[in-house]
Amino acid sequence: MSSDNSLSHTRWNCKYHIVFIAKYRRKVIFGKLRGHRVILRRLCEMKDVEIIGAHAMPDHIHMLVEIPPRMSVSYFMGYLEGKSSLMIHDRHANLKYNHGNRTFWAKGYYVSTVGLNQKTVAKYIREQESEDRLRDNMSKREYVDPFKK
Repeated sequence: MSSDNSLSHTRWNCKYHIVFIAKYRRKVIFGKLRGHRVILRRLCEMKDVEIIGAHAMPDHIHMLVEIPPRMSVSYFMGYLEGKSSLMIHDRHANLKYNHGNRTFWAKGYYVSTVGLNQKTVAKYIREQESEDRLRDNMSKREYVDPFKK
């Protein structure tokens, strides 16, 4: 069974792994807003973008999305970051007093084409948080200089 989509004269399979972060990597704010996944889902539905997998980390978001070929990734990300920022600030009006204007996301994002590795990327997105915790615990040992006596 093929996972390709089709239009009248086109067959396509455009899947992307996208990572974007909160401005200044604000973990405190993002932790409170982590439950508002509905905003991103609604915005994706409005542009006919399918969310295959997503995971909200304390200071960034991983998404595996399928974007139609008529829309560029940069257009979609500008739309997603801009509209979601406005919607978050509308729901939480106190954010603009604590953190300035209505910008919530940092400029820029990371994007990678998925191709035929969809299962591998989806697994990576699901297990990213637990791997980060393990890596943080392993790197807490103090450095000892072997050349000093």
